[in-house]
Amino acid sequence: MDLHICILAAGQSKRMKSKLSKMIHPLCGKPVIAHVYKVASDLNAKTLAIVVGFQRDQIMDALAENPADFLVQAEQLGTAHAVGVFLNHSPQAQGKLLVMNGDTPLLRKSVLEGMLMAHEQQKAQLSLLTAEIPDPTGYGRIVRDGRGLLERIVEEADATEDERAIHEINAGIYVFDLAKLRQWLPKVQNSNRQHEYYLPDILAVALAEKATILALKAAAEDIAGINTRAELAAATKTMRARINEHWMLSGVTLQDPNTAYIDADVRIGTDAVIHPNVYLEGSTMIGSDVTIYPGCRISDSYIESGCVIYENCSLDSAQLEADVKIGPFARLRPGSIVAKNARIGNFVELKKTVLGEGSKANHLAYLGDATIGKGVNIGAGTITCNYDGEHKFPTVIEDGVFVGSDTQLVAPVTVGKDAYIAAGSSITEDVPAGSLAIARGRQVNKQGWVGKKKKTAKKNEK
Repeated sequence: MDLHICILAAGQSKRMKSKLSKMIHPLCGKPVIAHVYKVASDLNAKTLAIVVGFQRDQIMDALAENPADFLVQAEQLGTAHAVGVFLNHSPQAQGKLLVMNGDTPLLRKSVLEGMLMAHEQQKAQLSLLTAEIPDPTGYGRIVRDGRGLLERIVEEADATEDERAIHEINAGIYVFDLAKLRQWLPKVQNSNRQHEYYLPDILAVALAEKATILALKAAAEDIAGINTRAELAAATKTMRARINEHWMLSGVTLQDPNTAYIDADVRIGTDAVIHPNVYLEGSTMIGSDVTIYPGCRISDSYIESGCVIYENCSLDSAQLEADVKIGPFARLRPGSIVAKNARIGNFVELKKTVLGEGSKANHLAYLGDATIGKGVNIGAGTITCNYDGEHKFPTVIEDGVFVGSDTQLVAPVTVGKDAYIAAGSSITEDVPAGSLAIARGRQVNKQGWVGKKKKTAKKNEK
């Protein structure tokens, strides 16, 4: 039987109090709805559609690289109306329809697979997920009869005081037989306080026809929706704990899982060691046997095996080849590549720079728009002066060069192989291979100058 999926993402997100749709607020490195989309896409449905309305451009932009049909609900007249938008778009679809909410990012693939299996095995025409939660405020309540069978679902706005005291809630996740859904949906009315067409109201229609209905309980954690920033924070904590547990079970050491902040798309090799207060963000890849010390933030970067990243380093779209050591307090900006066995020390910044194999910049340097060869020594205080106020210019330092401390390399400039640059030099011209470059004012010593200055100062005081 064909599976079709419809994700509902047209609501107004009023309780977020944000100019952004709640669907695109970030959660462990991805928009909320991107997590829902990932689970849905893993089910390999014949059709995957997302119903959008309010702030739809934001949602469509957030999922621009993901294949899906975006269906516009021009007027947000309720969840049943949104499903009607899907049916109008896919009039020939047959089989079963899974309806999901775009704000339930913790829902696991295994939960949905179990639901779909039960739906088929018991030949149900309608299945839904429920959960017991401590605070059911804002959710539709599950009302069961004396035998424990599903009797109806009532929205909070329309619930009595006794019904609001019920803690079993409707998760808003359904599986429908499409043929039956097309019969039932036109019978849903909007005779409620909101004058909207609620999808849960389809239950009364199905019960009247004595349809086979399954109400399957799931863990509250799995079906948690996001309507406020507090709920977003709670969901982030839960997902982070899941991510951290996965990596620990995969052979990664997290010294303090409570302070390891690892995004959903990060990948980590075995025997990596992550110390407290480390942020691994975006599409970062960490190789095996890597050690990352406290206070580091690494985003969209590629770290090969055996690297050591000392305290309080920042890496953004950078690449470290094998056995590199950096930090503490180093900053690697986009386009920086550090080759094997190289060393970046404290308070060194790289921007769009390649540092060759075995080279080192151990202290207090800025290297921007530079290509640096193998076995190069960059002295403390070295700066590549790559910007003239309008344009960026390159610096090339070939293999085996020794750059003395407090050197300024005024780009564009090339330093040839095995050249030496004397400390305190301002290099404005190319340095030939094997040469010693000295570019500084000549030292002048004026003997007795201090004593004369003091005598003059005493006379002036009188």
